[in-house]
Amino acid sequence: MPILVITGTGTEVGKTVTTAAVAATALGAGRSVAALKAAQTGVRPDECGDAEETARLAGAVTTAELARYPDPLAPATAARRAGLPPVRPQEIAEAAAKLATEHDLVLVEGAGGLLVRFDETGGTLADAAELMAAPVLVVASAGLGTLNTTELTARELRSRRVDLLGVVIGSWPTAPDLASRCNVADLPEVAGAPLLGAVPAGAGALAPADFRAAAPGWLAPRLFGTWDAEGFRGRETP
Repeated sequence: MPILVITGTGTEVGKTVTTAAVAATALGAGRSVAALKAAQTGVRPDECGDAEETARLAGAVTTAELARYPDPLAPATAARRAGLPPVRPQEIAEAAAKLATEHDLVLVEGAGGLLVRFDETGGTLADAAELMAAPVLVVASAGLGTLNTTELTARELRSRRVDLLGVVIGSWPTAPDLASRCNVADLPEVAGAPLLGAVPAGAGALAPADFRAAAPGWLAPRLFGTWDAEGFRGRETP
């Protein structure tokens, strides 16, 4: 798995913190890691972007960002409004492939959900994943509504014959409600892929050293961690 694409079921589901957690566990397992942000939107030139946030939390991660647009919009729209060139799926695939020649693992973080448009022709992260023949990790929210968006994302990946590695809950609440607890069992069912972790809400606010120490406990062995899906399900499922 030299390249792993990380997408969300929507915005604000914990995609960047999950990317940082995967980076931290991979580094802890002795892998060299690069974090590629396909397109950064809604961030000024002097602000820290998602790739830099991944490195801040995870540690010695090589960072790359293909484009940055000031408006907090879909990349295609943000590029048009800024009068800047868009990022195309082929560019994402080429950048990831280059990083993969120098790193054990390249984490390609998208923007928003799987089918958010990157250019005027409708190119998406799904197109880039196809070009790379890379597996996709889906970051989902915990609560009500997540089953629908997760299943739609999984169906799109299957229709393209793109490997869905699994699902991670990007922000597991301290006091989960009934829907969240039921979703622990239902998410892998609707995704047709395993639940590979649950990142606690607020994890991104931890000190980097604490984040790195705790990250393996949030992710399953397939993501270099120690998280036990069966044990978690037994504790949380009503």
